[in-house]
Parts: sequence; structure tokens; C-alpha cells
Amino acid sequence: MIERYSTPEMSALFSDTARFARYLDIELHALDAQARCGVVPQHAAVACRARAPQVDEAFVRAVAQREAVTNHDVAAFVDVAQERIGLPEAAWLHHGLTSSDVVDTAWCAMLRDAAELIDSALGGLFDVLVREARTHRATVMVGRTHGIHAEPTTFGAKVALWALQIDRDRRRMKAARYTIAVCKLSGAVGTYSNIDPRVEAEVAKALNLRAVPATQVISRDRHAEFLAACASIASTIEMIAVELRHLQRTEVSEVREGFAAGQKGSSAMPHKRNPISAETLSGLARVVRGNLQAGLQNVALWHERDISHSSVERIILPDTAQLTYYMTKRLTRLVANWEVDGSRMRTNLELTRGAVFSQSVLLALVEAGLGRDAAYRLVQDASRRAHELSRTLHDVLAESTEVTAVIDAARLAQLFDVQRVLRHADRAVDALDDLGA
Repeated sequence: MIERYSTPEMSALFSDTARFARYLDIELHALDAQARCGVVPQHAAVACRARAPQVDEAFVRAVAQREAVTNHDVAAFVDVAQERIGLPEAAWLHHGLTSSDVVDTAWCAMLRDAAELIDSALGGLFDVLVREARTHRATVMVGRTHGIHAEPTTFGAKVALWALQIDRDRRRMKAARYTIAVCKLSGAVGTYSNIDPRVEAEVAKALNLRAVPATQVISRDRHAEFLAACASIASTIEMIAVELRHLQRTEVSEVREGFAAGQKGSSAMPHKRNPISAETLSGLARVVRGNLQAGLQNVALWHERDISHSSVERIILPDTAQLTYYMTKRLTRLVANWEVDGSRMRTNLELTRGAVFSQSVLLALVEAGLGRDAAYRLVQDASRRAHELSRTLHDVLAESTEVTAVIDAARLAQLFDVQRVLRHADRAVDALDDLGA
């Protein structure tokens, strides 16, 4: 992942030093377990652990240099680790294992830890959204369908629905974390032909993973589930970002991204304040969803394994985890610092001069005895005339004898009361209480 969209904590999980450190940890736990099973001499396991090298940049460089000879990264790792530990004890390193035992178990441990970071970030985003939903539970705005003014709503209800969706995404990530937190040390085709199943069980326990049946590789539907959870999170973030981009448009101007001191919105036009964070999030969501497609294609491998998935995963697994985490953190900052213009929301709500209450009038006419189609056409025509004459829908209807014959003035005024329409609008905000938020 390019540095621009990287975070130190997620980058640390997938660095070469972290990866090889996990490899070595797995190898040493396997040695300990095999010593307890009586396969490896106890003194060899003790010596290997005591003389285990520090996995640092020099170690990584040594593995890269050795791989230029072996053309096999795990074999190169084993060679370097054995050389650093020293023979004859180091000859027992990697005993009974195949490369995928080490690599797949390491991947699963890394993705489990990445899932925990993402889950924590989602918790932070959820908390900020809950705070804003409650702050704006009575901030009235127009609801839009097809981009057109529909009926009144509240900004709090809108944000509460976002928070509820983030909570569902968090549950998906927790489920994916459980699915991916597995281990296999079962040999070349998963039959434990040269390793005792007790070794796998002990290593899994030491790494806080679950031992699972496998072929030579752990089934890639598990990795696809992790990627799917990330894609769902990215899509939710994009949904929020797209809405914020619309709300920041000059013609709307209801919510704006925070603008830091010294920030520039355009290199050419000094007046510009662009929704750059929201636009960035929209773009990155496309990358995350695209990575899911590659992950789904990795599920179908030849027989007990091939390596068509391997090259893909070196890119999509760390990049997807990194982007999902970055996007979550960036949206959290955006929401925490946005500018909500309640006055502009009220102004925009009144742009149609009461047309947003047309359904209320329609239903009142039906309840008064008019046929639905006749009532619909009456209100539709009144709405058209109100727009053409720049008058309020209420005033046009108040002059209609067809309306005044069945609806008195007090009832008609009540139909245009925004608080009546919004009397149940904060149910979405109240739903947050059910989550203990």
C-alpha cells in the first residue's frame, strides 16, 4: 500500500519483519510441541528457542538474498533461520511441516489482528455517529428521493441510520475475525503424514487460533469472508461519503467538511471548499470492492492446492485491511469535524413552499371521502400552480372550494405542521439505545 493511505499500526502488522517474526514464532512453537511428542530431541527445541535470531531488517535482507538462490521464500527463510541458530540443533527446524503450514497460519494470525484493529476503529466511528445523531435529533431538514425534495426528516435520523449500519458492519467484521482466526499444521496435503495432530493443536493454542481441517492450504472462503466484510464496510463508508458530497454542493450547502487553518481548496480558485475526504473515500471503496472479486476467485484452487492465490493475496490482503482501517479512521475525523448548517437545512426545506406536505393533504382528502385518484389529481394540480405562481401550497389549497368543502382551515393548517410530520422521526435515534450506545 502506498504511504498516503497507510497507517503505522496496520503497516506494522504486515511488514516483512512482522511476517518473518510470525514464521519464526510458528516454527518454534511447532518444535516445542514436537519435543513434547517425542519427535524432536528436547535439547534441540530448547537450543533453537534460546538461540532464535532477532527478526530485523538485516534478517529480512538475508532472506531476500537467499531467495535469489532458492527461488522459494519460505525455504529461504528456513535456511537463514537455521544458519543463525546453528547446527546441529537447527536441522530440526521446519521438521514435518510444509510451507503452507507456516504461511497460512501466519496469514490468519495477521488477518485476525487486522480485524481487531478495524473493529476498534469502527467502534470509534460508531461512537461519533451516535453523538452526532443525538445532537441533531431535532435538526429539521428535507428528505430527498431521486435527488428531489420528498418529505421532512431530521439530520439526526439520517445519521442514526448510518450508525446502525456501521454496527451491522462491525458484527460482520467480528464474524469474519472468528472465521479467519484458524491454524493448520497438517503437512503436504493435510493428512498429518509426517506430523502429529497434537502439534497443530498445541501451536493453535499458543497462537490463540483454532486448528481446522484443511488440504495443504486453509480454504480461501475464509479469506474471502474477511474481504467481504471489508467491502461491506467500504460500501457503507461510501454511502455516507456520497451523501455528504451532495449535502456540501453549493446549491445545498447543508453539511460541510471541516476546513483547517491554512488549508487550500483549490490551487487556482481561492474560494473553493471541496469535499475532498468524502471524494477520497468514494474512490477507495472501489479498490476494496475490486479486491473482493480477486479474493472470491482465489477460492477455487487445483486439487489440494496450487499457488495461483498466493501472488494475489500478497497484494489484496494487506491492502484491503489497510484501506478499510484508513477509510474508517478518516471518516471518523470527517464526522467529528463537519459543519452542520441547521439554518440552511430549514431554508432548503421551505424551497418548495410546502409541497413536501402534499401526501398529508392527499390522505386527509381521502379520509374526508374523496376518491384517491381524484384527491391525488387535485393536490398535484395545486402543487403545480403553487410552483408556477411562487405561492405556498397551503394558500393555493385554501382557495380551492373542493378542498375547503371537506377540510376546514384549522385542519388544513395542521397538515402543514412539520412537527406533526416528524413526531415519530427520532425512532432511528432511539434505536441506538437498544445497542447500549
